[in-house]
Amino acid sequence: MQRQVETELRHRKASKQKVIKRTFFVFIGAIMMALGIEVFLVPNMIMDGGIVGISIILFNLTGIKLGVFIFLLNIPFFFLGYKQIGKTFAFSTVFGITVLSLATSYFHHVAAFTEDMLLATVFGGMVLGAGVGLVIRYGGALDGSEILAILLNKKFPFSVGEFIMFFNIFIFGWGGFVLGWDRAMYSLLAYVIAFKTIDIVIDGFDESKSAWIISDKHQEIGDAVVSRLGRGVTYLNGEGGYSGEEKKVIFCIVTRLEEAKLKSIVEELDASAFLAVADINEVRGGRFKKKDIH
Repeated sequence: MQRQVETELRHRKASKQKVIKRTFFVFIGAIMMALGIEVFLVPNMIMDGGIVGISIILFNLTGIKLGVFIFLLNIPFFFLGYKQIGKTFAFSTVFGITVLSLATSYFHHVAAFTEDMLLATVFGGMVLGAGVGLVIRYGGALDGSEILAILLNKKFPFSVGEFIMFFNIFIFGWGGFVLGWDRAMYSLLAYVIAFKTIDIVIDGFDESKSAWIISDKHQEIGDAVVSRLGRGVTYLNGEGGYSGEEKKVIFCIVTRLEEAKLKSIVEELDASAFLAVADINEVRGGRFKKKDIH
């Protein structure tokens, strides 16, 4: 009975609405990445990192369609993703890379939006990064090097980011010999822009902050946060590690625009209060919705 319950928990199906939403955004993300590649980067001989970067180099060496290389080079990672990360992730990745491969072939005949190298680098990186970020946010990937980095991270003492960096140093170095070192440097700039855009898309513009406040005037501070910021608070029971005294800990979540006001409230009511603020990427459930204040 227990095993059956565990199996049901592990394999619980997503609702139809969630599947449609995930499929839609993975599709849009793949189309955006294809646009970034084919109408900004490839016409100006600028590369991306990872498997897509290798595919661009091979396209320039052989003339075979870019989408063919993107699809074929990613096939081994479909199976790795299925076995090591999960069925939903693997299916989302297969769908995303299939759409990416077909879309790059379709957009290959579209004229470049600009021949200015700097504009192509900046906007190509932004559009590509936004597409990749959407796919990652909705449970997939568009490049097998990320899957390989996750698997290698389990066996070697390097982070996923360090493995991806090693891959891309090799790819951009190879691209420097094939396309020229100026193109390799523009490619590196486009990659950095795409990387930061991915972070923005995944984390969102409305970044939230978690705040922990320890004060003897916890009730006054909590009431002020509720009435003056319109944010709910939670009181936690704590104990001083050195003094052994019982303490009340205030926990609340605010936006980055409200952080300064929160600090001024705490300082105004108890200048000696302990305040710790940290970035958080996502908030769900509970009563995070802001109340009206007057």
